[in-house]
Amino acid sequence: MPIRDYKDDPYLSLLRPLVEAYLAFYRVGNRHIQSLGLTPGQFDVIAELEGTKGLTCAQLSEQTLTTKGTLTGVLDRLEHRGLIQRGQVGEDRRATRVHLTPKGIDAFQKVFPAHAKFMRPFFAQALNASEVQVAKRLLRRVRDSFNSPLGLPNTGSGRMEHSSINSPTSKASKNPDGKARPIRQTKGQKKC
Repeated sequence: MPIRDYKDDPYLSLLRPLVEAYLAFYRVGNRHIQSLGLTPGQFDVIAELEGTKGLTCAQLSEQTLTTKGTLTGVLDRLEHRGLIQRGQVGEDRRATRVHLTPKGIDAFQKVFPAHAKFMRPFFAQALNASEVQVAKRLLRRVRDSFNSPLGLPNTGSGRMEHSSINSPTSKASKNPDGKARPIRQTKGQKKC
C-alpha cells in the first residue's frame, strides 16, 4: 500500500480519534483529580486499595498499570501523608502488602464520588446507556487485539503481560560484553 493511501485506510483512520479521546479524557480527569489534592497515580492506588484487605506491590503494579519504580514513589508520598501503610506479607520479607489507613479510606470516600460526579456528565453528553455498552465491548475488543499476537487467538485475559517491564534487567545498561547489568537500588530508596 503506498504511503498516501494510509490516510484513507478505515482501520488506521480510527487511530487519531481514539488518541484524541484518550488525551481529552486524560487532561480533564487529571486536572480534576489534582484539584482534589491527589496526583492521578495516588488516586489510582487509593481506588484500587479501597475495599480490599490490602494488595501486594506486584498486584498494585498490575492493576494500576504502573511500573514498580514509579509505584514506589507514589506509595512513599501516600505513606508520608498517612493514607496508606505498608507491611510484610506473612513470613516473606521480600513481599510488601499495602493497605489504606482510616485516613486513606476517608480520602477515598471524599475524592472518588466527587471525581465520578465530575466525570459522568462528559460521558452522558456523548453516549446514551446502550451506546455505553457497545463502546465498552468495542474498546475491549480493540484492547484485546493489541494484547494478543497477530494471527493467534486471544486468551481472553484482557491483560498484557508486562514481565519485561518489571524485570531486573529490563531498564539495565549493558556491560561492554553485551550482557545486561541490573539496576541497583540507591541508598535509602525503599523497595515497593
